[in-house]
Amino acid sequence: MVRILFPPFSVLFFARFSACIVAVLVLIWALHFKTSFIPHNPSQEGLIYSVLHPLLMVIGFILISGEAILVHRWLPGSRNLKKLVHLCLQGVALACGVFGVWTKFHGQDGIVANFYSLHSWMGLICVTMFGAQWLFGFLSFWHRGEVRTTRLKVLPWHVFLGLYTYGLAVVTAETGLLEKLTFLQTKGNVLKRCPESAIVNGLGLCLALLSSVVILAAVSPKHQISKSKIVFSDINYSSR
Repeated sequence: MVRILFPPFSVLFFARFSACIVAVLVLIWALHFKTSFIPHNPSQEGLIYSVLHPLLMVIGFILISGEAILVHRWLPGSRNLKKLVHLCLQGVALACGVFGVWTKFHGQDGIVANFYSLHSWMGLICVTMFGAQWLFGFLSFWHRGEVRTTRLKVLPWHVFLGLYTYGLAVVTAETGLLEKLTFLQTKGNVLKRCPESAIVNGLGLCLALLSSVVILAAVSPKHQISKSKIVFSDINYSSR
């Protein structure tokens, strides 16, 4: 008997690795190149809010919500424990998203003046959908009054809307990066070929990689064999 063992492909490892790279890049961009976030009306408070926006939306909203999606893949224990941790992490992500939008619209010009770009429209829609999805999941899967048949019917829609909202959050972040970098390059504050441009472009690529890995982990079968095995049986012919 010949056995060929294939090493396991750890999707969780690549998800965590890409998430760490995203976190490092957004921290470097927001803290080291913080002069790029100076608002129209320069003030210390306005600068703090401008820097907090990418940190909250990328690390707090996208990374934590992605980790919440992966909870069912790595957390041991009962289903109720997994659902509770998933619900709590999504709640933290929702709070970061709401506060992140609030910091962006906290300027002296008001909300209406900032609500003009595709990025801002998608951001408000995404946070609103995320909040509705969180409430929908709480009422459908955690509330004791729901019968099992109802949960089974709702589950595919819950998964679809959750992944769609997560993907929409990543796309919204990509439009924000493009909008910010284009604005800085048009004003002449940032060159097309400079460390800051490379960091922002790298951040966008890593976000795309992260979303693909998280979605792959979410849609892949739950019960996977840790080591794929191909077994070839030798057929013995014996003459008697």
